[in-house]
Parts: sequence; structure tokens; C-alpha cells
Amino acid sequence: MNISSIKDSIGTLGLSQVKNEVNNPKQDESFASMLKDAVGEVNQHQVEGYKAMEGIATGKVENLQEAVQKIEEAELSLKLGLEVKNKAIAAYKEISRMQA
Repeated sequence: MNISSIKDSIGTLGLSQVKNEVNNPKQDESFASMLKDAVGEVNQHQVEGYKAMEGIATGKVENLQEAVQKIEEAELSLKLGLEVKNKAIAAYKEISRMQA
């Protein structure tokens, strides 16, 4: 397993979660299902962020800090998703060049 990918994931995940994933990898989960789950999580964060923005705009928010936190979480989730997409495209292009 690539150590740099583990180091990168420690910043976004809890250390115990990373340890469990390294020791007990999910062999039956396909790349497509992992990708679908990740997109679903990003979508869920976006929905929560939009609801928080709507609550702020209408004045229905009781805890402003929590609403802003949900908005920031949605933004970071989207940025992470875009970076993963960019890396996947770059890897695909690199593989295409190697086969030529």
C-alpha cells in the first residue's frame, strides 16, 4: 500500500479509521461502487450546505456557527471531489500515453 496515500488520508479521517481500513480492506467493493458512494456523500454535504444557507437567509437558524460549519463542510467536500476527479483524469491520460 502506498504510504503517501495513507499520510494524506490521515488528515481527513480519524487515525483509527485509517488503521482499520489498512488492516481490513474491503475486497468485495468495486471501484464504481466506491465512486458512487463518494459522489453521494459530496451530494449529501451540498444538500446540507444549501439547507443551512436557506436557514440563514430566512432567519430560521438557531445555531449560526453550526450552519456556517455545514456550509464550509460542503465547500471542502466539493473541492476534495474536484481534486480527486482531476487526479483520476491525469492518471488516465498518463496511462493512455504509456500505451501509445
